[in-house]
Amino acid sequence: MDKQVKNHGLTAEYIQFAPDALRRVIRGYTREAGVRNLEREIGSLCRKVARRRAEGNDTPLEITPDVVVDMLGAPKFLDEEMEERTKYPGVAIGLAWTSVGGEVLFVEASRMAGTGSLTLTGQLGDVMKESARAALSWLRMHAKEYNIDPDFFKNAEIHIHVPSGAIPKDGPSAGVTMATAMASQLTGRPVRGDIAMTGEITLSGRVLPIGGVKEKVLAARRLGIHEVILPKQNAKNVNEDLTPELRKDLTVHLVSTIDEVLALALQPVSSDIRPVKKHHKPSAPIAARP
Repeated sequence: MDKQVKNHGLTAEYIQFAPDALRRVIRGYTREAGVRNLEREIGSLCRKVARRRAEGNDTPLEITPDVVVDMLGAPKFLDEEMEERTKYPGVAIGLAWTSVGGEVLFVEASRMAGTGSLTLTGQLGDVMKESARAALSWLRMHAKEYNIDPDFFKNAEIHIHVPSGAIPKDGPSAGVTMATAMASQLTGRPVRGDIAMTGEITLSGRVLPIGGVKEKVLAARRLGIHEVILPKQNAKNVNEDLTPELRKDLTVHLVSTIDEVLALALQPVSSDIRPVKKHHKPSAPIAARP
């Protein structure tokens, strides 16, 4: 930042960057593994300020989030409204790892008349397709336990979609999210909009460990989510990889079965008025970080 200010003939007395403004630039205009685009956007802000000064305006300027939007235009990346996206049954919030860090992933499931087929869209890789099939098989085996018609799949088609279809997606960490989205659709119970999850599922309903815990939790916190569901076998990653600052106001639910996931994530049966959110205590205690 100081380099860009100096390169454009400015000084710290004339231009100041508020911390919230830098966060706005990072989250709204540059999502990358490095800082090249961040440098470019800061340079663009400095050029606009330098032009302002060249036109005779020597008043010191503080770059705030509103100034960022005014100078750089509408953000390229918009944060999702969690509550709005999960307002109706069939949508669950997952967490994924990407080359530029963690990302929040929405999984949508719908049911329609059909001939017992499973449709998967959203540029899903082979691993995610297998996770979806495993999740559907588990739900069919345990349909009665959740008051679902055991024969629901005979005359129905299940469609699972992960938005942003132009972006390829793969990896062994979306099984619990897909199972939750389908269970939500079939039971009519919306998924809580303040909780995100990650983990793989087996046919027996076990939740397997995943990677990228720190990046995924960062993605959840970035969007204001303070509760996450993680596999119990990732407890070591929670204790070792998450800093005290990151774990502040964060509730981590460590689970070992999909039944535990559904108990935490699903709300009561939907009605005309959205049910009041119920917060749960962690499923397993987490040792304090030394």
